[in-house]
Amino acid sequence: MTILAIDAGTTGVSAFVVASDGRIVSQGYQEFGQHFPTPGWVEHSPEEIWGATLAATQAAIAGHEDELTAIGITNQRETVVLWDRETLGAPRRAIVWQDRRTSGICERLQAAGHEPRVSELTGLRLDPYFSATKLAWIAEHEPHTWALVESGRYAVGTVDSYLIARMTRGLHHVTDVSNASRTLLMDLRTGTWSDELCGLFGVPLDALPDLVPNWGEIAVTDPRTFLGLSLPIAGLAGDQQSALFGQACFDVGDAKCTYGTGSFILTNTGRTIERSDAGLLSTAAWRSPDGELTYALEGAIFVTGAAVQWLRDGLQVIGSAAETAAIAATVPDSGDVVFVPALTGLGAPHWDPHARGTILGITRGTTRAHLIRATLEAIAFEVRDVLDTLPTRAALSCLKVDGGAAANDLLCQIQADQLGVEVSRPTQVETTGIGAAYLAGLGTGVWSSTDDLAEIWAQDRTFEPQLPRDRAAAAYGRWQEAVQRSLSWAR
Repeated sequence: MTILAIDAGTTGVSAFVVASDGRIVSQGYQEFGQHFPTPGWVEHSPEEIWGATLAATQAAIAGHEDELTAIGITNQRETVVLWDRETLGAPRRAIVWQDRRTSGICERLQAAGHEPRVSELTGLRLDPYFSATKLAWIAEHEPHTWALVESGRYAVGTVDSYLIARMTRGLHHVTDVSNASRTLLMDLRTGTWSDELCGLFGVPLDALPDLVPNWGEIAVTDPRTFLGLSLPIAGLAGDQQSALFGQACFDVGDAKCTYGTGSFILTNTGRTIERSDAGLLSTAAWRSPDGELTYALEGAIFVTGAAVQWLRDGLQVIGSAAETAAIAATVPDSGDVVFVPALTGLGAPHWDPHARGTILGITRGTTRAHLIRATLEAIAFEVRDVLDTLPTRAALSCLKVDGGAAANDLLCQIQADQLGVEVSRPTQVETTGIGAAYLAGLGTGVWSSTDDLAEIWAQDRTFEPQLPRDRAAAAYGRWQEAVQRSLSWAR
């Protein structure tokens, strides 16, 4: 028995065929375009996401002979998609989670005193990161489009909802609590859409998807639409919650960091909604078919892997992300160069949409190796910023890491040096997709319990701290000073 896992990320779609022992036996990947209509805006074409999903899936299943049992889907969260319920065509491009255009809307709501109540209900804060302000912007600036949302012609959802609509020819309009809890529209305590929040942001409740459990038979794909496949969609989760599941973080206090376009640290808080006064978010992790909710505390860092992508595509100082470890290792340190990659503002724990990227300490002796090393250090510093605010930080003895950049040994070592604790990397670093497969397998009986999943999770390597603590502290102090200089730059 094998499972198809689809990971619709920020820059591309990955598809994996996962065996019952947790191994990835085949995979496919397809990038899609990034659209930047004006500074601070980030958009995706829904049709390009769908096309990339088909291409990645086709590549993963090509020549694969074992019978597929089910599909698990995981996705970039907070990005909002509108589509026609009848034709499934999208009337406009999706507004991506990185997009900053709604800063003014957030500031108006804050000035009106709404943030405490929004935070109480959702565990989030008023920031352009989240979905509801994007929908409010469309309503304000594109009234003709929004009129068709209000009339029921257009559906509203996150990327998972859109993909399921396409896979089922529009038969299902669904999402789960891990995605819904990132919209500013879900009551975190009850795990249901909130009439109060929908009223505040002006989003019609009827336009939103139905909320379903994270595993179990959610829908069935239509073979006429989805590559001839008729399979149950049996697992569903936002990418970071999926990675938490894929890292087998099933116990309270278990923590993971996923290095992707951004980096996201999640800690399992069990049945308790933990609140943070230090910029961390309370969020839903998953809901079982019997309705039991598991929660998490999250630190969201907007730009980490995207900073490496910027080195490649923007500055063109590297040809590929894989080069960074070797080039950075040619110098013993960053030569006191500090890079704050606030390319789309700063997330946790600073939450400043007006912060901008800053490079300090450049001299005539600075080389691209120093800048590349400073980029890897920045990723580790940003993760430390978040973990140092955790109420359970003193008890943290190990951080599980995953995502593409976790394959970078130098980054993992720098991370261990900065945290002063062991960093553990699994054999399968694509745990976002693995988590989707685990959910789908749990939903179809491939695995009977999370205990089974914990047994097949395997460690590849651990990284122990090596840098003396005084040197780690000095480097981190320079980082903190540089962050202060980046704040409010674009205000």
